Amino acid sequence: MSKKPTIHDIAKQAGVSPATVSRVLNNYAHVSQKKRARVMAVIESMEYRPSYTARSMRTQRSRLIGFIADQVATTPYAGDIIRGAQDVAWETNHILMVISTGDDLNHVQQAVDALLDREVEGIIFAAMYHRPVTVPPNIYEVPTVLANCFVEDRSLPCVVPDEVRGGYEATCELLKRGHRRIGFINVFTVTPGIPASRGRLAGYRQALAEYDVPFDEALVCFGYGAAEHGYDHTKQLMSLDNPPTALFCGNDRMAMGAYDALHKLHLEIPDDVAIIGYDNQEIIAMALHPKLSTMQLPHYAMGHWAADYLTSEEDADEVGETPVQRLLPCPFVERESLG
Repeated sequence: MSKKPTIHDIAKQAGVSPATVSRVLNNYAHVSQKKRARVMAVIESMEYRPSYTARSMRTQRSRLIGFIADQVATTPYAGDIIRGAQDVAWETNHILMVISTGDDLNHVQQAVDALLDREVEGIIFAAMYHRPVTVPPNIYEVPTVLANCFVEDRSLPCVVPDEVRGGYEATCELLKRGHRRIGFINVFTVTPGIPASRGRLAGYRQALAEYDVPFDEALVCFGYGAAEHGYDHTKQLMSLDNPPTALFCGNDRMAMGAYDALHKLHLEIPDDVAIIGYDNQEIIAMALHPKLSTMQLPHYAMGHWAADYLTSEEDADEVGETPVQRLLPCPFVERESLG
């Protein structure tokens, strides 16, 4: 018995992306007639039989968008991704269906099946933090965009923070204020080399180079994101023979720990040591004294962009061209901790 052809098989034979095949099957308007005919010819030649969901969607639109989150629905600030997508859904007369799956790929596949059964027009898959993800094959049955994550082969469109630019701009804010000894307490999760850690360090080094400040490895350390890591590493950095006059913390929780450490050392913020955080987790940033200057992770903007992409996207890329991989800026939010 021969293997049933997949959307990937059709895309390869037709010389288009899987997303284009999905749009043809789902009768999206923004596919050229020439490309649509080519895809349909391959579908017929391979005797591909789409699911009931795909067949029904060619005759009517459900006005439903699926939203699958790993742990994003339980985090205090990343829920803005959902809010951004929801605002576009309201504007375009769609309903957003949200499912939280955890990190279990089987749960993700079940969630996709459930959304396909309900004839969603597209799916947004969002991650709690910026990272590569594995998605089940059935997610290609409808147009899909990834938010705050990406697949390694770049076969799906995605929207993520510009980590390099964020690290660069955070460091520049300190350099512009005259600091030349800048400690960097970088984020470091159980997966080394995550985009946030790697990208922000690259941006930090780029900013130092532009200001002709030598990179000092002794000023860079890594924490797992909790306040105690910011506390411990701040004590370590301030014990150097030539301690930093400013700290760039990889998230606001570690900045909170840095505040505590500096207070214990009887150092004033920002007079003795300036601090900039990352995330703009307002429940922390606004509660600290002085209030924390930080970089805004663009959660709302990512959700908004992903939903807008699904509802208004133009024609898909040809094979050999990568589906859109969008970088969004991380805006600087100035408060009182830089002086």
